Amino acid sequence: MDMNPVDIAVHDLVVNFGQVRSVLTGVDLAVRRGEFVALIGASGCGKTTLLNVIAGLVPAASGTVTVAGSGPAAGRADICYVLARDALLPWRTVMGNVEYGLELSGVGREERARRAATYIEKVGLSAARDLYPSRLSQGMRQRASLARAFAVDRSLYLMDEPFSALDSQTKLVLHDQLLGLWEKSGATVVFVTHDIGEAITLADRVLVMSKKGTGVVDEIRVDLARPRSAEALQADAHYHDLYRRTWTSLRASAQ
Repeated sequence: MDMNPVDIAVHDLVVNFGQVRSVLTGVDLAVRRGEFVALIGASGCGKTTLLNVIAGLVPAASGTVTVAGSGPAAGRADICYVLARDALLPWRTVMGNVEYGLELSGVGREERARRAATYIEKVGLSAARDLYPSRLSQGMRQRASLARAFAVDRSLYLMDEPFSALDSQTKLVLHDQLLGLWEKSGATVVFVTHDIGEAITLADRVLVMSKKGTGVVDEIRVDLARPRSAEALQADAHYHDLYRRTWTSLRASAQ
C-alpha cells in the first residue's frame, strides 16, 4: 500500500465559514491509491468539511488540495459521495435506485440492469429488488445505497457516516458487506465516523482529528489481516488494543 501513489494530497488547508471563523486551519493529509482511511474526531472538528473540500463542494480559503493529480471539482466522474442517509428515490424500486447512478453515467439499459442485479445480489437484496424504499428497513436501505455506489465503479469513495443510524448488529453485517465490495474494487476510501470500532474494523489507517480544527493529530495504523470479519474481530485481542489506543488519542484530541 505504501508503494502506491498518493491519490489525495492536502497541504496547509484553511477553510473559513463567513468572514470570521476558521473551520479548518493548517490541515495536512495524504491518502494513497487503494487505501481505506477513516477520519475520527469530536463533533465540529471539521471531518465532514474536509470531505466536502475533497469533493469540491466547499472551497479552500488557502492551501492546496489535489485529487488524482488535479484540483477538487464538484461532479467529478471518478468520485462517489455516500451520505449519512441513504438518499434513495422513493418512487423507484431497489432495482431502479441501483440503476439510477448507472443511468446518469450513460450506461445502456441492458448493461445497467445486469450490473444493478449483480450488486443487489452482492448485498443480499435480490428478494427485495422490486420493493420501494418505504417497504425497507433502514439496514436494507443502506445496503441498497452501497449497491448503488459500487455499481458505478468509481476510483474514489467519500463516505460520511453512512451507518450512523443503524443498530450495532446491523452495523456488523454492513461492515462485512462494505469490506467485500471495497476489497474487490481497488478504490480509495475516505470514511468519516464517530464510531471507534467501525473505524478500526474497516480502515488501513485511522486518523484522529483535533477538536480545534487543526487537522490530524494522530495516526493509528490498523495492522489487522485482511480479509476481515467484523464479527470475528470482536474476539481479537489486538483489535481491542487498537480500540484502546484510539480512544486514548480521541479523548486527548478533544481537550
